[in-house]
Amino acid sequence: MLVDFDTLSEESRVWIYQANRSFTEEEIAELESKIETFITAWTAHGKDLQAGYKIVYKRFIVIALNQNLNNATGCSIDASVHFIQQLEKEYNVDLMDKMNVSFKQGEFVAYKPLVDFKTMVKNRSVSKNTIVFNNLVTNIAEFKDNWEVPASESWHSRFIK
Repeated sequence: MLVDFDTLSEESRVWIYQANRSFTEEEIAELESKIETFITAWTAHGKDLQAGYKIVYKRFIVIALNQNLNNATGCSIDASVHFIQQLEKEYNVDLMDKMNVSFKQGEFVAYKPLVDFKTMVKNRSVSKNTIVFNNLVTNIAEFKDNWEVPASESWHSRFIK
């Protein structure tokens, strides 16, 4: 059951998929339609799942699920992963690789392999104040408060001295 992302409770679970490139406006319109179709039909053991989504910075797909209504199950989570993998193939984009880092450089969102990010830290191209995207947040409250944070306040801090 598709609902507006902003109406979901703070404890709703989130999954964040970061793309290795920005989506075009045309792709975003297509993605919105496909995501809405998926969420509308998304179930767990035959029960509707109340979920919403956002596409942020033309690069992040954020799906949120109200677990107070029905929890996701192994099968429903598998279905969402297969859906995301299908999007990867259709749009020739990487959405599942967790070994990459997205961060802000001014208003631009940069995307680098973790190895390159570590090199940038060493070269002082990024610092503890660089805004990073902490895609490990687990619910909407954390998404609002701890998704876009200085590197010193996220898991990225282990690479910054």
